[in-house]
Amino acid sequence: MPEHAMKANAEQLETLLLVDDDPLIAESLEFILSQHFHVLTADSRAAASALMTQSESTGIALVDLGLPPYPHKPDEGFELIRELISRNPHMKILVLSGQDEDVNIQHALTLGAVDFIAKPADPDLLLSRLQHHQRLLDIEIQRDVQTDAGIIGDSLPIQAVKNQIQQFAGSPFPVLIEGESGTGKEMIARALHDKSVRSNYPYMVINCASIAPELLEAQLFGHRKGAFTGADREHKGFFVEVGEGTLFLDEIGELPLELQSKLLRVLETGEFYRVGETQMHKSRARIVTATNKVLSEEVVEGRFRADLYHRLSILHISVPSLRERNDDKMLLLDHFQQVYADTVKPITLDQDASELWRSYSFPGNVRELRNIVIRLGTKYPGTTVTRSQLNNELETQLSAEALNDQSTTINDSYIVSMIEAGELRLDELLGDIESRCIRIALEKNNNNVSKAAEALHINRTTLYSRVQKLGDNKNVS
Repeated sequence: MPEHAMKANAEQLETLLLVDDDPLIAESLEFILSQHFHVLTADSRAAASALMTQSESTGIALVDLGLPPYPHKPDEGFELIRELISRNPHMKILVLSGQDEDVNIQHALTLGAVDFIAKPADPDLLLSRLQHHQRLLDIEIQRDVQTDAGIIGDSLPIQAVKNQIQQFAGSPFPVLIEGESGTGKEMIARALHDKSVRSNYPYMVINCASIAPELLEAQLFGHRKGAFTGADREHKGFFVEVGEGTLFLDEIGELPLELQSKLLRVLETGEFYRVGETQMHKSRARIVTATNKVLSEEVVEGRFRADLYHRLSILHISVPSLRERNDDKMLLLDHFQQVYADTVKPITLDQDASELWRSYSFPGNVRELRNIVIRLGTKYPGTTVTRSQLNNELETQLSAEALNDQSTTINDSYIVSMIEAGELRLDELLGDIESRCIRIALEKNNNNVSKAAEALHINRTTLYSRVQKLGDNKNVS
C-alpha cells in the first residue's frame, strides 16, 4: 500500500494507546491491532503521558499494570489509570496484565478501567473486547451520556446540587466544583453553561493536568509566532477563543504556582498578555473550575495561592459521592441500562444482589457504577444476576469475612484501595489479621497450642489467652 494511502487509512481509524514494557508483546499487539486501530505505543507511564499530551483524540487504551521502574508490582499501572482518567474521563481503559490477582483486578476496575484481560490473551478475544468498548464509547459520544448521567438522582444531596446549578447559572462569578473522581464534576460545569445566558457562546474545557506546565501558559493565554521553540504559528489561546462563553479549567489544583498569579490577574482585572507580546488583552469569559483535591488544604500546604482560592470559590459546589447518594443507586442502574440497551442486554438483580448494590460504597462513584452495569450486561445478558455474580464485579470489601479467606492478599495496593474507598478500620484489620494468623497456625499444627505458638514466635500462654479471647478454644491442646 502506498505511504500516503497508509496515512489516510490511519487517520480514519480510532486511536488506541498501547502501554506495555515487553517489546515482543508490544510489537506483536501493534501488528495485530493496527489493522483496526491507529496504534500509539509506550513502554512506561511517562511515555504514555507524553503521547497523551500530543494526541487529544485517544479514546481507548490497552495497558499493562507491571511497568517500569517496578515491573513486578501493579503500582505504576494503577497510577497510569488514574492519570489517563484524569486527562480524559470518557476514556475506555482495558487492562492486559499477568498480575491478575483478584485484588488487582478489582482495584483497576474501581479506578476507572472498563475491562481486565489476563495474559496471555487470545488475539481474537482481545480485538473483540476492544471493539465492544469502542462501540460503547461511540454511543456515549453520540448521546452525550456523561452530561445526563451526572445529574440523575432524587436524593437530597443531588437535589441540593441541582438547586445550586439553577442559582449559580446566571451569575458572572467564578464557580469552584469540588468532588471525588467519577462524581460528575465536568457534567455540572457543562450544566452551568447550558443553563446560563452564555449558552449560545463557546464552552471550552482545558485539563490543567494533561498539558505540560511549560506549554500550559501558551494554551491558556495564547502566543505569537516565534515566541518559543516550536511556535511556528500564532495561537489565540483559550481565553480569546472562548469569547463571552464559559472556560472550564479542570484539575485546577494541578495549575503551576507561576501560572496561578496570572490567572488571578485575569479574575481580578480581566487582563492578560499572550506569550511573547506586550499588548494587553481583555477576557470576557466566565471561569468554572473543578478539582478532586481539597483546595483549602492545598492552600495550607503552600501548593495553592490563598488569594486565588478565594477568588475561584466565590460560588462553590460540593459534589456528593455515591456513598452519600444511596437512594440514587438503583436509578442510575436503570438509567445506564436504558442508555446501553441497544448494545448491552439489560439484566435484573435478585433480592440479595439488590441489597448488595444498595449497600456497596462505589469508591469509583458514578463512573464505576456505569462500568459495572456494562460488565454485568455483557457477561449475563438478559438474565437475573445473583449476589455472588455481582460481588465478583465489586471492589473487595475490608471485612472479617474477606480476611478469613486465605485467598485474600493483603498487599500495598489492597490497603490503598481500602483507604481510597473509606473502608479501612485499622483496629478491625489488625484484629482480623491476628485471628486469621492464629487460626492458620493452629490448623497447620493440628490445634497444638505449643507448636502454633512456636510458629508464631509468641509465648504459649499468650497464644492460649488470645484463643480464649477469640472464643475459639475448642479442640486446642
